[in-house]
Amino acid sequence: MSAALDMTASDAVEVINRGGTGPVVLLCEHASHHIPARYDGLGLAPQDRQSHAAWDPGALGVARELSNLLDAPLVASRVSRLVYDCNRPPEAASAMPARSEAIDVPGNHGLSADQRAEREATVYRPFCDAVGEVLDGRRVSKSPTALVTVHSFTPVFHGRTRAVEIGILHDTDSRVADAMLDHASTLPHRRVDRNEPYGPADGVTHSLRLHGIDRGLPNVMIEIRNDLLASDADQAAFAKEIHLLLIPALAALGLTDREAGNA
Repeated sequence: MSAALDMTASDAVEVINRGGTGPVVLLCEHASHHIPARYDGLGLAPQDRQSHAAWDPGALGVARELSNLLDAPLVASRVSRLVYDCNRPPEAASAMPARSEAIDVPGNHGLSADQRAEREATVYRPFCDAVGEVLDGRRVSKSPTALVTVHSFTPVFHGRTRAVEIGILHDTDSRVADAMLDHASTLPHRRVDRNEPYGPADGVTHSLRLHGIDRGLPNVMIEIRNDLLASDADQAAFAKEIHLLLIPALAALGLTDREAGNA
């Protein structure tokens, strides 16, 4: 068996607080900048392997704290999105991008069908399987569930400064997003926008569709500007702010009857 195919699912995905009983399942598809050795760093310079192109800085810290606040299972990828972006379907060019904003990714140029299939099998499928196992278990136990994905974004993109601080994203199911935005006034110091800095037309709602909409689960994607997540304390503080928006939204959807505190 090749070293690539010998990679175990635990190398690709981590499930945190699997038995959490709160009314949310969290996903963090871009939690890590790790590039397995077999890909030889994708030909990237060291600074590019640490950049936002490779992962979502601060997102995992926020997701972990939300997992604690909500007693929620959290499924997190352990592989850089430049190897495979678990928020993209296999047929999408952006699943294994040859370029990310200004960063060229030499190791993704001219990938063969077999090379793409190997990454799908060892990175994407284990992530999706882990999400499916958690959600299947909750369906069997009849646990009320909303799907929440956690991301971060750069303050400047292609030279354009982004004013938004928290983006509340949705696809065709806007129930959670609508309810969260109804309570945006609880964060008067924050710029909170709908479907910013990305939206469905940008191809960023794959996880929401596959794991949320296709299962009939209320769902939402959270985007936080990464310059605001520089420290562990920043990440914990933002998790509490997101929690303030989520709790009344979950109550409005009948997933919890509490208006404050833990779900």
